[in-house]
Amino acid sequence: MKTKTTKIIYWSGIIFMSLWFGASGFFELTKNPVVWDITQQLGYPPHFIYILGVFKLSGILVLLIPNRLLRLKEWVFAGMFFDIIFAFFSKIAVLGFAATTDAIIAFTVLSVTYIMFRKLYTHELIFGEA
Repeated sequence: MKTKTTKIIYWSGIIFMSLWFGASGFFELTKNPVVWDITQQLGYPPHFIYILGVFKLSGILVLLIPNRLLRLKEWVFAGMFFDIIFAFFSKIAVLGFAATTDAIIAFTVLSVTYIMFRKLYTHELIFGEA
Protein backbone atom coordinates (compact mmCIF):
# COMPACT_ATOMS: atom_id res chain seq x y z
CA MET A 1 0.00 0.00 0.00
CA LYS A 2 1.34 3.43 -0.88
CA THR A 3 2.28 5.84 1.87
CA LYS A 4 -0.33 8.39 0.77
CA THR A 5 -3.09 5.77 1.03
CA THR A 6 -1.71 4.61 4.38
CA LYS A 7 -1.75 8.20 5.69
CA ILE A 8 -5.32 8.75 4.49
CA ILE A 9 -6.53 5.56 6.19
CA TYR A 10 -4.52 6.40 9.33
CA TRP A 11 -5.84 9.98 9.66
CA SER A 12 -9.40 8.90 8.83
CA GLY A 13 -9.18 6.36 11.66
CA ILE A 14 -7.63 8.90 14.04
CA ILE A 15 -10.40 11.39 13.31
CA PHE A 16 -13.11 8.73 13.71
CA MET A 17 -11.64 7.45 17.00
CA SER A 18 -11.09 11.01 18.25
CA LEU A 19 -14.73 11.86 17.62
CA TRP A 20 -15.86 8.56 19.16
CA PHE A 21 -13.70 8.78 22.28
CA GLY A 22 -14.01 12.57 22.47
CA ALA A 23 -17.79 12.40 22.62
CA SER A 24 -17.67 9.54 25.09
CA GLY A 25 -15.11 11.31 27.31
CA PHE A 26 -17.06 14.57 27.19
CA PHE A 27 -20.30 12.77 28.09
CA GLU A 28 -18.58 10.96 30.96
CA LEU A 29 -17.22 14.22 32.39
CA THR A 30 -20.53 16.08 31.98
CA LYS A 31 -22.52 13.19 33.46
CA ASN A 32 -24.64 12.80 30.32
CA PRO A 33 -27.40 10.31 31.22
CA VAL A 34 -27.04 8.25 28.03
CA VAL A 35 -23.40 7.33 28.68
CA TRP A 36 -23.46 7.67 32.46
CA ASP A 37 -26.48 5.41 33.03
CA ILE A 38 -25.22 2.63 30.77
CA THR A 39 -21.75 2.73 32.32
CA GLN A 40 -23.21 2.51 35.83
CA GLN A 41 -25.57 -0.27 34.67
CA LEU A 42 -22.45 -2.17 33.59
CA GLY A 43 -21.22 -1.91 37.19
CA TYR A 44 -18.56 0.80 36.98
CA PRO A 45 -18.39 3.23 39.93
CA PRO A 46 -18.80 7.00 39.43
CA HIS A 47 -15.16 7.87 40.17
CA PHE A 48 -14.03 5.43 37.47
CA ILE A 49 -16.35 7.03 34.91
CA TYR A 50 -14.72 10.44 35.51
CA ILE A 51 -11.24 8.92 35.20
CA LEU A 52 -12.26 7.34 31.87
CA GLY A 53 -13.42 10.71 30.62
CA VAL A 54 -10.17 12.45 31.54
CA PHE A 55 -8.00 9.74 29.95
CA LYS A 56 -10.10 9.58 26.78
CA LEU A 57 -9.85 13.33 26.20
CA SER A 58 -6.14 13.37 27.04
CA GLY A 59 -5.53 10.44 24.71
CA ILE A 60 -7.18 12.03 21.72
CA LEU A 61 -5.10 15.17 22.21
CA VAL A 62 -1.98 13.00 21.96
CA LEU A 63 -3.28 11.20 18.86
CA LEU A 64 -4.05 14.45 17.06
CA ILE A 65 -0.48 15.79 17.33
CA PRO A 66 1.14 14.81 14.02
CA ASN A 67 4.51 13.02 13.94
CA ARG A 68 5.23 13.48 17.67
CA LEU A 69 4.91 11.52 20.92
CA LEU A 70 4.96 8.22 19.03
CA ARG A 71 5.69 6.03 22.07
CA LEU A 72 2.93 7.77 24.03
CA LYS A 73 0.57 7.22 21.07
CA GLU A 74 1.22 3.48 21.41
CA TRP A 75 0.09 3.74 25.03
CA VAL A 76 -3.02 5.62 23.93
CA PHE A 77 -3.81 2.89 21.40
CA ALA A 78 -3.35 0.28 24.14
CA GLY A 79 -5.67 2.20 26.46
CA MET A 80 -8.31 2.45 23.75
CA PHE A 81 -8.05 -1.28 23.05
CA PHE A 82 -8.48 -2.06 26.76
CA ASP A 83 -11.45 0.33 27.01
CA ILE A 84 -13.15 -1.29 24.02
CA ILE A 85 -12.45 -4.84 25.20
CA PHE A 86 -13.77 -4.12 28.70
CA ALA A 87 -16.86 -2.44 27.23
CA PHE A 88 -17.43 -5.42 24.92
CA PHE A 89 -17.26 -8.03 27.68
CA SER A 90 -19.16 -5.89 30.19
CA LYS A 91 -21.97 -5.44 27.68
CA ILE A 92 -22.08 -9.15 26.88
CA ALA A 93 -22.31 -9.99 30.59
CA VAL A 94 -24.98 -7.42 31.46
CA LEU A 95 -26.84 -6.39 28.31
CA GLY A 96 -26.25 -9.27 25.88
CA PHE A 97 -24.41 -9.61 22.59
CA ALA A 98 -26.76 -7.28 20.67
CA ALA A 99 -25.45 -4.35 22.74
CA THR A 100 -21.86 -4.88 21.56
CA THR A 101 -22.19 -3.51 18.01
CA ASP A 102 -20.51 -0.22 18.92
CA ALA A 103 -17.57 -2.01 20.55
CA ILE A 104 -17.12 -4.26 17.50
CA ILE A 105 -17.11 -1.26 15.15
CA ALA A 106 -14.69 0.68 17.38
CA PHE A 107 -12.38 -2.34 17.70
CA THR A 108 -12.30 -2.81 13.93
CA VAL A 109 -11.59 0.85 13.17
CA LEU A 110 -8.97 1.07 15.93
CA SER A 111 -7.24 -2.11 14.71
CA VAL A 112 -6.96 -0.81 11.14
CA THR A 113 -5.78 2.58 12.41
CA TYR A 114 -3.11 0.98 14.59
CA ILE A 115 -1.87 -1.16 11.68
CA MET A 116 -1.52 2.01 9.58
CA PHE A 117 0.27 3.73 12.49
CA ARG A 118 2.79 0.89 12.62
CA LYS A 119 3.28 1.03 8.84
CA LEU A 120 3.99 4.74 9.01
CA TYR A 121 6.13 4.89 12.16
CA THR A 122 7.82 1.53 12.80
CA HIS A 123 11.26 2.86 11.86
CA GLU A 124 10.95 5.87 14.17
CA LEU A 125 9.67 3.72 17.04
CA ILE A 126 12.57 1.27 16.69
CA PHE A 127 15.34 3.79 16.18
CA GLY A 128 13.96 6.57 18.36
CA GLU A 129 13.58 9.24 15.70
CA ALA A 130 10.90 11.92 15.61
